[in-house]
Amino acid sequence: MAQAPIVVTCTLPASPEKVWQALTDRDQMKEWYFDLAAFKPEVGFTFQFTGGTEENSYLHLCEVTEVIPRQKLTYSWRYEGYPGITYVTFALLPVEGKTQLTLTHTGLETFPQDNPDFAAENFVAGWQEIIGQLLPAYLEKDPSPAS
Repeated sequence: MAQAPIVVTCTLPASPEKVWQALTDRDQMKEWYFDLAAFKPEVGFTFQFTGGTEENSYLHLCEVTEVIPRQKLTYSWRYEGYPGITYVTFALLPVEGKTQLTLTHTGLETFPQDNPDFAAENFVAGWQEIIGQLLPAYLEKDPSPAS
């Protein structure tokens, strides 16, 4: 049974160019997202990182599937050793000198439903913290101009 996607939207105090840099530059990403060994906004680029709960850590395996510079970034999101694959999309829209960011995470029903770590409410809480708090705080403190 298909599960409704998780959608988190916020308006960020920065231009789409600056938000795009925060979403795609590995050094910036580690400041507010996850510490990736490498990242390139190129279709087919694969990356991984570890994250999860205090009790259980998971190796995330991801592949970039769509890139429209300064507008849209999508990548697959799955876990080593577990069935299922989901997709995370960051969509950027300029709004009066700021950027509306809409994050959509689809396919959660493909993960094992008997694992409470994969419950939708955990993803909702995680994305609300990452997109609603950590990213805006990073953008507000980062004095670098958009490139």
